[in-house]
Amino acid sequence: MSQGNTYVIGDIQGCYDGLRRALDKVQFDEENDTLLAVGDLVARGEDSLSTLRFLKSLGDNFNSVLGNHDIHLLAVVNGIRKPKKSDKLDDLLSAPDLPEMIDWLRQFPLAMKIDKRSIMVHAGLYPKWSIDKAVSLSDEVSTILKSDNYANFLSSMYGNSPDNWSEKWTGEARLRFIVNACTRMRFVYSDGTLDFDNKSHPSAVSHSTSSTIMPWFERKNEQLLANQRVVFGHWAALSGQTNSAQFIGLDTGYVWGQSMTMLNISSDTLVTVKA
Repeated sequence: MSQGNTYVIGDIQGCYDGLRRALDKVQFDEENDTLLAVGDLVARGEDSLSTLRFLKSLGDNFNSVLGNHDIHLLAVVNGIRKPKKSDKLDDLLSAPDLPEMIDWLRQFPLAMKIDKRSIMVHAGLYPKWSIDKAVSLSDEVSTILKSDNYANFLSSMYGNSPDNWSEKWTGEARLRFIVNACTRMRFVYSDGTLDFDNKSHPSAVSHSTSSTIMPWFERKNEQLLANQRVVFGHWAALSGQTNSAQFIGLDTGYVWGQSMTMLNISSDTLVTVKA
């Protein structure tokens, strides 16, 4: 049996029809091909339930990192946050197999290597971290999420502080920053401070002073080698445009009526389907 292709898909967000159309377009082979996802598997699309059931059915042929909507789902299920009507999660939350899907979901990391030179993180690679550092910090959070008392962590996870990285952070503050950097980051200040307010396209934000915010991928990362690359989602307003082959944005806004994008790792090509 020949080795199949590996695909990385952008934010699915419960858009089951778009997911299946994208897979049909590449004639995805559920037995031999592998599907990876940049996170935000659920929320806002019409069918998060079918999305999770299908992805779970792929077994070892599927892997993902967690996005902010996925982690929020964990908090909702544990009564820490209330579901938002706009997330359209009613069918999922009332499904008899919800506990099994939640246990499956919380096994996924915040960051993972997808080949020797590439990392996949929902929001992107924080500019002060190397690929190996990001994976190591992701492991710290995963250890908690995989544990029986993970809900205790989720109850302290929400918040914007601290907003800059320091090795001195410990406990809840350290874990909260890791989650925010991996799942919420878009813009950063020149000193690495996270900006949580702006979600627009970079062209809508002024670059007039040295203290002005910039996209995380435009802030020089001394830890990232020239032959390494970052595959991410989260930022629909970018439409995948980073102006650099080193940073591959796959959230192209299908849930907002735009398109679903997949990267074929095997051939290094992009495939899209329009909403």
